[in-house]
Amino acid sequence: MIDSTSASSPTSTAATRRFAVVGTGSRARMYTGALTSTHAHIARLAALCDTNRTRMRAHNDLIEANGHPRVPAYTADRFAEMLAAEHIDEVVVCTVDRTHADYICAAMEAGCDVVTEKPMTADLDGCRRILETQRRTGRRVNVAFNYRYNPVHRKVHELVSSGAIGEVASVHFEWLLDLRHGADYFRRWHREKEHSGGLLVHKSSHHFDLVDWWIGSTPRTVFGWGDLFFYGDGNGRGRELTGGYDRAHASPGAENDPFALHMSDSPAMTQLYLDAEHEDGYHRDRNVFGSGITIEDDMSVLVRYASGAKLSYHLVAYSPWEGYRVAITGSRGRLELDVTENPSVSAERTETLPVRGMPAPKENTVSTLTLRPHWEEPRVVPVSVGEGGHGGGDTRMLDTLFGVPGAQPRPTHLDGAHALLTGLAANESIRTGLPVEVADLIPEGVTEAP
Repeated sequence: MIDSTSASSPTSTAATRRFAVVGTGSRARMYTGALTSTHAHIARLAALCDTNRTRMRAHNDLIEANGHPRVPAYTADRFAEMLAAEHIDEVVVCTVDRTHADYICAAMEAGCDVVTEKPMTADLDGCRRILETQRRTGRRVNVAFNYRYNPVHRKVHELVSSGAIGEVASVHFEWLLDLRHGADYFRRWHREKEHSGGLLVHKSSHHFDLVDWWIGSTPRTVFGWGDLFFYGDGNGRGRELTGGYDRAHASPGAENDPFALHMSDSPAMTQLYLDAEHEDGYHRDRNVFGSGITIEDDMSVLVRYASGAKLSYHLVAYSPWEGYRVAITGSRGRLELDVTENPSVSAERTETLPVRGMPAPKENTVSTLTLRPHWEEPRVVPVSVGEGGHGGGDTRMLDTLFGVPGAQPRPTHLDGAHALLTGLAANESIRTGLPVEVADLIPEGVTEAP
């Protein structure tokens, strides 16, 4: 059934491209918000699509509350019908990662271009299908790697590309997710590798894409280790952190647990998730020390690139502070980036957040970028974090994806595939204990390097 009446529309022009958003969880609000406000002059939100009718109604309520008319809403089994009936030019994919390929390929087959949330998809079969369909149809696929648009990361790209440190030999990249942010991946569908590909696919694809972009190369050989060290049933019982509940909502054991998410604190989360549970049984607030978690929370990866450069990478999802460190070493010097997004986590502060258990807003991010040329004194390069989500990356990314003139180039399906294949190769290496050649995963090739 369609949630609201479908309106006919004239043929779209370049200035009024018609967009559909498939997958109406919390991340989709960034796109629907932009399409019905800041970017409505160049792009139009024409339809929503999801497996859950209640969640689509909640999205339409939020759209209407912002002063925009409700849009037609189609269930997932009517996706192809929606594309034709609503004259869709471009599809924004925000669904569970493992289903990205299904919607991306169906959209391209119907003659639509695609914007997809990262990762491009969650498994090798999906990656192959997207690459094959894109080659055959010639449609455009852009991946929402918002960290490329962060002003700090753009400055790193500018310096490396200009030759400030010469030829790049190695990159060291450490990313720390704190106890609030890291825990959130272990409450949701992300905790099951079949749905998300694990954090080396879902989260690290951001980071692998940054390295590809910074050094202008692509991965060739990957080796990885990974463990579920902190979260999960066995770890929780061993450290007396289980809380004694399956999901937080209406569970007395969750009331004073700093790891519990209290969705009823938020009207938006109540609408999108609590009120929608009766349709599909999806629980957004599961115990991070419960059973059934199949992803890792502590991962180390080594990568050799086509250029000869090397990456040493570490991701941890249970840190007492949040931020990251990057060091890029080259033939003429070294570039070092230190970013603190949240300096500490305390149970007391968790209780004072607008939604108890959700990651805290990153309002006081501090970035230091230091250039250390050979035979010269080091100098701090002025950088500032932008306003908005992901250090200003979200706003600039939306400008690019929705066609604002002069915006930064869009990451393509090639960029998406290289970042994804790094994570998939690392997963395979963790499974086998052996290094993995990326070319062995995609014998037919990704196509030429970007």
